[in-house]
Amino acid sequence: MERALAYMEAFRSRSGQRLTVTHLVAKAAADALRRYPEANALLRWNRPWLRKRVSVCVMVVQPEHLGRVDLTTATVPDADALSLQGFAAAMEERVQRVRHRRDAVIERGKRRSYRVPGLLMNTVLRLLSFVWFTLNVDLAWVGMPRDPFGSVAISNVGSLGLERAWLAMVPYTRVALYLASGAVRDIPVLEGDSLVPGKGMTLSCTFDARLLDPELVSRVLRHIGAALEDPESAWGPPAPEPASP
Repeated sequence: MERALAYMEAFRSRSGQRLTVTHLVAKAAADALRRYPEANALLRWNRPWLRKRVSVCVMVVQPEHLGRVDLTTATVPDADALSLQGFAAAMEERVQRVRHRRDAVIERGKRRSYRVPGLLMNTVLRLLSFVWFTLNVDLAWVGMPRDPFGSVAISNVGSLGLERAWLAMVPYTRVALYLASGAVRDIPVLEGDSLVPGKGMTLSCTFDARLLDPELVSRVLRHIGAALEDPESAWGPPAPEPASP
């Protein structure tokens, strides 16, 4: 992760824009799904269907409000078509809007979900999943966002001080690929015949084996790893410095 950390620092210094490990992992995942479109799939009518768009979802913790701390999602559609700078800006805007409960569609849907009795919640979620994904119906008009979970879900467990974690699959989301980036830590690195200090990170993966085979997933993960190990080759030089007024 040495090059990734240096790249993020140069990016921030030149552009004044925030760039994190989560941004890099999420953008690399979107690029990998564009390169391997057969991995951008969902289960519909018990058959694999390829998605037409690459959307990336990150998990967001919302601060306590009215006695509740919520975990929700921030999703960027067409993430593969954006530059790294454009993607980071779009993701940051989405995360801040969701975190501060300013997304009207999500908040309206959550308020309605609170009214569902706990015993009926699984049934309601399965019904929603059927309408959302099997029937492919847009429910924004009733306060449910369009494709809220995207093609791949990403969580930064490193923010919790964890080196690795495997995210549990959530069937009603129809997400086939889950990634968890761990804490960046000091590791020994072999350079020539010598061990020197370095930086490393574990990226944990959970996937739906009904849709994705291990060889395909390994190609996706190798693409992400290569981008993190050499971000300049993946996305070009860090962002240019802001223009003078």
